Formats: sequence, C-alpha cells, structure tokens
Amino acid sequence: MAAVAKIILSASRDIPFNKLVLSQSNVRRIKAGVSIEELAEDISQRTLLQSLTVRPTRDADGQETGMFEVPAGGRRYRALELLVKQKRLTRTALIPCVVHEDGLAEEDSLAENIQRAPLHPLDQFRAFLALREKGQSEEEIAASFFVSVAVVHQRLRLASVSPRLLEAYADDNLTLDQLMAFTINSDHARQEQVLERLSTSYAKEPYVIRRMLTEGAVRMADKRAQFIGLEAYEAAGGAVLHDLFQGDDGGWLQDVALVDGLVAEKLASEAAAIRAEGWKWVEVAPDFPYGHSYGLRQLRGEAEPLSIGELATRLSLQTEYDRLEKAHAGSDELTEEADQRLAEIETALAAFDDRPVSFDPAEIVRAGAFVSIDSVGVLRVERGYVRPEDEAPVAAEAEHDAQQAVAVPVEVGANLVQAKPTNAPEPDEDDGLKPIPDRLVTELTAHRTLVLRHALGEQPDVAFLATLHAFCLKAFYPYSVGSCLELDLKSAGLGVQAPGLNDTTLAARCTRRHQAWIGTLPKEPAALWDALTAFDVDSRQALFAHCVSLSVNAMAEPYNRRPQAMAHADRLAEVLDLDMAEAGWVPTVQTYLGRVTKARILGAVREARGEPAARSIEHLKKTDMAEKAEALLAGSRWLPEPLRTPGRVRSAASAAGEQQAAVAPEATGVQTAADGCQTAVVETDPVAEDEQVADEPHTVAAE
Repeated sequence: MAAVAKIILSASRDIPFNKLVLSQSNVRRIKAGVSIEELAEDISQRTLLQSLTVRPTRDADGQETGMFEVPAGGRRYRALELLVKQKRLTRTALIPCVVHEDGLAEEDSLAENIQRAPLHPLDQFRAFLALREKGQSEEEIAASFFVSVAVVHQRLRLASVSPRLLEAYADDNLTLDQLMAFTINSDHARQEQVLERLSTSYAKEPYVIRRMLTEGAVRMADKRAQFIGLEAYEAAGGAVLHDLFQGDDGGWLQDVALVDGLVAEKLASEAAAIRAEGWKWVEVAPDFPYGHSYGLRQLRGEAEPLSIGELATRLSLQTEYDRLEKAHAGSDELTEEADQRLAEIETALAAFDDRPVSFDPAEIVRAGAFVSIDSVGVLRVERGYVRPEDEAPVAAEAEHDAQQAVAVPVEVGANLVQAKPTNAPEPDEDDGLKPIPDRLVTELTAHRTLVLRHALGEQPDVAFLATLHAFCLKAFYPYSVGSCLELDLKSAGLGVQAPGLNDTTLAARCTRRHQAWIGTLPKEPAALWDALTAFDVDSRQALFAHCVSLSVNAMAEPYNRRPQAMAHADRLAEVLDLDMAEAGWVPTVQTYLGRVTKARILGAVREARGEPAARSIEHLKKTDMAEKAEALLAGSRWLPEPLRTPGRVRSAASAAGEQQAAVAPEATGVQTAADGCQTAVVETDPVAEDEQVADEPHTVAAE
C-alpha cells in the first residue's frame, strides 16, 4: 500500500508593516460587511486575530526584493494602515503573516473568501448572551462590537426564547422573521404552545404568530390604556408585551382584568368630583352608544366671563397672530419658528374660547351628566341633561286642573276666552256675557285652520320658516309643543346597532355641529320664532339641513323591512354623491371581514386586488384569512354592497370598461370585478410588500 503524502503548511513569519504592500490580485472589489474604521477599532482592542496571507515580491530577475504583497487579508491590511496613519501603530510593527509561494495570488484571495463560513445568527445571539452572563453590560457589548445598544437588546431577546424555538430555528424549521415574532411574549410555555399550533396551521406568517401571542391583550393604543396610563398599570403589577422588531404603538397590556379595574376606579374617582357639583345623577361607563342623550333636554349654560387680565392677554395673542399671518402672507412656506408660534397661539386662543360653563343651581338639582372616555383616552364629561321624569311638574298640574273642571284661558286671535269643561251646560241667553262654548270655539278654529293652510300654501318662504321652527322645537327643545304644525322629527338610535360609533370622527363632527347650533339658538322655545326670523337665508337653510339630517334612517333591520325607504336612501346617496370610503370606512376584521363567510372574504379580495391575490389566501383558516385580507384591502377603497352608492358604482364600472377597451389589463395592472361593481388599480403586489417589510430586521438582528 502506497504511503500517503504528507501536507506541508506554509510558514508563518512576523513581517514589519512597512514591508507589506496591498496586492492588486485581491478579488474583493466591492465594500461589504464591517467598515475599515470599525475593523481598525476592533484590532486596537483585541489586536490582530487572523494572520495576513502574503507572497514575496520579486524583481525582473526573479530575486526577492524584501517586500511582500498581501493578496488575502486586504481589509485587515487597510485597517492596519489606518492605525499607522493615526500614529496608533508604528510603521515597523511586526505583523503575523503566512507566507505562501505556490499557485496564483488570485487563488489565495478567492479561496480565503469562498471557504470562509459565516457565523450562524444563532451562534451570535448565544455569544452575546454568554458575554452578558459573564458580567458585561449591554452598553459594553455594543461598544465592543460597534453596534447600537438596541441591536444588542434585540439579539439577547432572540437568544432568550424557548430552547425548542432555538432548536427549530437552527434546523431551519423557523425563519428569523418568525423567531422575531416569538420574542413578543417571554413566556416559554406560551411560545411552545403557539409553536404547536403552527405545526397544524397553514398560516405561519410572523403577524399570525404575534396575533396568537397577544390574544386577549389590550393594545397600548386602546383608549382604556391611554386613559389610565402605562405608569399606573405597571405600578399595579401589570405586565406589558413589547415588540423589539416592529412598531407596536407602546405594546400590549396583558392583564385585561387589571386594565378594566383601573379604568373603573379612575372613572369612579372622576365621577365623584362631577357628582360633587350637585347633579342629580351621574352615569359612568368607558363609552356610551351614539345618540345616548337623544330625548333628553340639554341645559343651556353660561360660559364664565373672562377677567380683565384674560381679555388683555387674549387681545395681545390675537394681535400677534394677525401680525404673523400678515408678515408671511406672501410667503410660499412658513418658517419653522413662525409655524410653531402660530400653533402655540391657536392653542392658547382655543383655551380662551373653550370656557367652563356654569348652570342654574335650580336646574342642576334635576339634571345629570355622562362621564366616559373619548376616542383618544381623555375624560369626556357631558353635563346638563334632564330626563323626562325629572322635569318640573307643570304638565301634572295642568292635568289635575282639567280634572277639577277649572276654566283655563285659551287664546284665540286677539280675544281671550275662557274654556269650560266639555260637560258644562250651554248658557242661557239672559245669563249675560259668558265664555264662548267649546263646540263653537272648535268650529271657529277649524275655519281658521283652513284659512291658515291656504295662506301658508301661497307663501313658500313662511312655510319654510314654520317647518324650520317645528323641526327646531323637536331637535333642540324636546319637551316643548310650541308649533301648530303637526310635523314629527324622529331620530333613530344608531349606537346599539353599531358599537363604537360614538368614537368615530364623523360622530364627533355631527356632535360639534349640533352643539354649535345649541349655542346659537335661544334658551327658551318661546323666543325661537323671533330668532329664526332674524336669521339670514343661508343660516336658515343650514339649520334646516341639520334638522332634516337628524331624521335620516337608512338602517336595514331584519325586523323592520322597508324596501321603499332603502330605495330612497340609495337615491339620496346618489344625489349627495356619497362615498363611504372617503368618509373613512375601511374593511377590517372588526368592521366586516371577521364577520362574514370565507367566500365573501375571498370575493372582496378578488374584486379589489384580483384573482392572484385571492388565491394567495384561499388556503388559510377564516381567522387568518380575515387578517391577511385586511392587509390586502388596505388603501383599495373597496366597499361591501350595502355601503355602495349606485351612481358612483356605475361610474367606476364605466371607467374601467373604457380603460380595458384602450389598454390590455396586463399592461395597466387593472383588476376588474366579475360583476363590474367595483374596480381597483393594483400598482404593487401587497404580498411582496409585506415580505419586504418583514425582511428589513435581518440586518439588525443577525448583522
């Protein structure tokens, strides 16, 4: 048997730095990895950890010149060169080198870079964890490896997940993005439970893992969490989940019962202060349905007057505001200082306008207040609402008087007559001047009613004013019966049918408009006619539109089918050019996708984003499909059929048909619904976009 030839390794030598030159045979041309500056700092801290590979240079006769070229290790050479330039290393410092003379210099350079095996990210995570366990702080580790403290924190979090997850990651059964998603919850048992669920689930995307790990938790963006504050929650022992690799809006509050308890406690404390103002009742809840105060009389308070000092300050601020606006009137863009100052003045002026309101103590004792939380987590207090049963007993006294057959004055024209009980006998002719009989009063006023109808029908402007007066009485003075027009203005409650409606932007705008009119109209209904008469035409029309808008009921309810009313709602929407997408409605898991069948979810995605997008999610379970569909439909302006305006839908379909006739769909990226009801332009692949976003943390976590 032939002897195996033994390998002879290249010799190692310490060569002065000034005898080394960078070889032009180095195959690395493109900068990648750690910068030269960072590598120089690393060498200064830990010295050179890997020798340079060098070759002796020769002259034309083949004789060694005493110089050595560096074909492999060029970045280390440049880092050493930088240290020499910075005078942190002498020019004659001995550099450990491996002298290689066989083969080509390019082979040395190529082999060193190709044969190098990069460190697996998991080994890096564990190495960082080992350094911390040996006493190094996160700041020291970050300084040693020239990364931010946040990056160190991320890698340590990745290293601290369940060993089962790390094993799955090492075996390529989990991606780095999936491992990042698991770090949101530090409970190893919970992590392993979700890992088991993933093994039987089609959907394994990172967002699905995050959703599973935060089920039942309260987002910090939730108005309840904003109301109590993170500090109070953590002080009470509550745990918070944070996502180090994606924006999480402050994280998730895990203890829902604790959140609700703190909310109830804080609301009760705030309500006690409101109750101390003397209100008869105070209702407290995190939120109330939209229209909860309908049917209650709202008190008209008086804003507290400004003091002399406050008036002077307000005038000064307004003068400064006008001066700044005038100074920048011709500028295309405000300077940063001017913009900031104008914003500050606007805030200060708004505070002057939003003055506390004082109420009549006699009214407070029979009125109440609603205490809740608004959409951004700020205390919402609605004062001064009187329930029907708490009104002054005027009606009861009148009824009692009628039962006692006491005569009540009745005004007919300019003559004041005395009404008598209907069972009273007709007076004798010689009894002198007696009240006009009831029967005769009814006949006379019937004639007057007919004349009024005819005259009102001849004068549209007065008819409009009278209708507006009747509507205002219904909308703003709920217990007043001050109009002879038997018109009703009903307003259906919407809050029970659509939870959370009270916190929407549109609800706030409608409420502000109503409150603005309350501040404009007189306190007493007896003065309403004169006030409306004094209004200009535009104000009357605006008020009329507001009152009429309160009566709109376009809700389709299974127990109250109104096909003709729903058809009229479609016609009204068409005339108003209603666009629910522009009004702010978007298809989410809560508003639509999580509450319909899988077929409807796929139909929505197919209609808005095309068949390929629908096929990409058709294998998912319903919950996961709804989540993914929400992301796919974002920005598409897609609407379910009950929210579509017929005229707008036909216009969209026509536009799509014209586009398709002119250009092929493949070229334009236009996806058209099979039924022609909705179109959407797909400029990019949403799935690809999600993947690109998810890939971004790779360089941070596994750098």
